[in-house]
Amino acid sequence: MTSSIQEHAQPNELLAGLHRPLRIADGIHASAQRTPSALALTAGPRALTWAELDGRTRRVTAGAIRSLGICPGDRVAILAPNCLEYPELVCGLADAGAIVATLNPRGNVAESAATCADCSARVLFVHESLTAMAPRGGSLEHVISTGSLYEEWLQRQTVTSADQLPAGGDEAPFTLVYSSGTTGAAKGIVISHRSRVLTFHAMAMEYGCFGPDDRFLAIAPMAHGAGFAFAMAGLYFGARVDIVAKFDSEQVLMRLATEDITGVFMVPTLFAAIFALPATVLDRYRGRFRSLKAIISNAAALPQPVKQQVVDYFGAGLLHETYGSTEAGIVSNIRPKHVLRKPGSVGLPFAATEVRLLDDSGAEVPTGIVGELFSRSPFLFSGYWSRPAATRDCLRDGGWISAGDLARRDADGFLYIVDRKKDMVISGGINIYPREIEEVLEQCAGVREASVVGVPDVHWGERLRAYVVADAAAPPSAEALLDHCRTRLSGYKLPREIRFIDAIPRNLGGKVLKRALRDLP
Repeated sequence: MTSSIQEHAQPNELLAGLHRPLRIADGIHASAQRTPSALALTAGPRALTWAELDGRTRRVTAGAIRSLGICPGDRVAILAPNCLEYPELVCGLADAGAIVATLNPRGNVAESAATCADCSARVLFVHESLTAMAPRGGSLEHVISTGSLYEEWLQRQTVTSADQLPAGGDEAPFTLVYSSGTTGAAKGIVISHRSRVLTFHAMAMEYGCFGPDDRFLAIAPMAHGAGFAFAMAGLYFGARVDIVAKFDSEQVLMRLATEDITGVFMVPTLFAAIFALPATVLDRYRGRFRSLKAIISNAAALPQPVKQQVVDYFGAGLLHETYGSTEAGIVSNIRPKHVLRKPGSVGLPFAATEVRLLDDSGAEVPTGIVGELFSRSPFLFSGYWSRPAATRDCLRDGGWISAGDLARRDADGFLYIVDRKKDMVISGGINIYPREIEEVLEQCAGVREASVVGVPDVHWGERLRAYVVADAAAPPSAEALLDHCRTRLSGYKLPREIRFIDAIPRNLGGKVLKRALRDLP
């Protein structure tokens, strides 16, 4: 005799509240119970224990609800550089049910005002160093600056054991990350509690540097999706997180060598800055990175020569290069044992992630052929804020999403990002992928960085123009660069122009602003 599921299932009222939704601040609350007096967070000379961080986070929640009248779904903006207040604000506001919009601290008043207007933010928290950039009016009802007034506001809030967080599932949005506009106007990218928390779990498994015995150095801007995720993953699982407000290559190198840092996330330009230090400085710290478990690179391609430098200098078994986007989350990672064995690869798909490479008709491409990369995972975004058409454009039936990147896959399943679809150059009817040319240029002695774009050409439709940042001590000539390229590239892939510039323009997350390069006269 068979029995039904209903005979064995528990009554719904018995299970009510048993399975709580995943929330971004849960890790802080749990660590405060487990190790209340342990150090949780530092930023320069300032530090918070887990009990202190938890208490301040809960006061932010209470103040948002009682003092500011925030209701679930209301938007609250934060305009700040990396600082001690960032995690408590994001987590405390999210516990209040607010959707937290993170503004670019390197922007201007007009950009901040446009972002606040786009999401109809009711409240803006602004770092005391950026008050001149804070917009006023419009939908904003309150502008609160960090410093003494913020501390007074925080201390006025009371938290009781009877406080209940607003009801809401983990699919509810917790943040709006505004893209930095590599291809046009910034869009608000909606990310749910569930997406981000599950990303933390996958990160902890993959990188192994976010546990209670770890100490993570948070350098990347927390206003950017990746910068916040890599800092917050440590706080979620109980690691000590040291926030770096401003990058100083020698200071970072010293801390990695002399403190018990176990993990760090950096974008490629930061590695370049470290290896540009004088040999005497590099030699001072060489061989002293005994605590490090993981060095993670993301945001832009890490040139293979730089990968070799990282391995040679910091040691084998540390370097990960991760590929992803704010919309798709982390899509793939190349682990340390493969970074030199598979040149140019961004590795295999991340945990719980499926990847497809499709041609323009939607058919999967064979091994070795370039296609648009689509992924499907629990880490995806929840759409663009108030832009349903833009959301539809990047989706395919079945929950597949594309960030607009072109890739190929080798016989072992390893992925290679060829270029962004919008950056592909069509010259004389032939598809050319600038990233391939950039990698060749960056292998030339005296080249620190290179970026290649297509510019209008009457005869060919588009021609290739290369922008190069040269080593000031030994800059190569344009002819030397072309000679280098001729031995490695087909004739149609050679840059028709080479221009030397002081720096490649990048957005807050470290991605190259090719639109800005194309706009240069």
